[in-house]
Amino acid sequence: MSVNTKPIGVAYEDQNIIGSDKIYSANEFGYTADAQGAVTQLTDKSTAVTLNKSAGRITMNAASLATATNATFTLNNSLISANDTVILTISGGQATPGSYNVFANALAAGTVSITLRNISGGPLAEAIVINFALIHCL
Repeated sequence: MSVNTKPIGVAYEDQNIIGSDKIYSANEFGYTADAQGAVTQLTDKSTAVTLNKSAGRITMNAASLATATNATFTLNNSLISANDTVILTISGGQATPGSYNVFANALAAGTVSITLRNISGGPLAEAIVINFALIHCL
């Protein structure tokens, strides 16, 4: 078993961790600013967006969403493989935290289907911001 002993997040040219069985970090572990991006959804909450980054922010359209209703849209991203995992978090745009659920419900090479569900008990028209990050699996 090989273990990476190089600090992650420090600016080294030799961050070769290929072949490591484990990666440890005492602090942050994530993507650089260059690997992140942002996109704003046009037209309505079911409109597809494209962002070819490993992590980012999706600002949804502020169209109304009835209570107990789903809005599903596609994130097109050339970095996604069929083996990847997509992590989603609502990071802003909601007046009352806990008003929505967000989840990925289908994944294929280059695309993931994302669903936002209104669980508030009333209709809402908010430009929800969803953070995403890919866990790349080879």
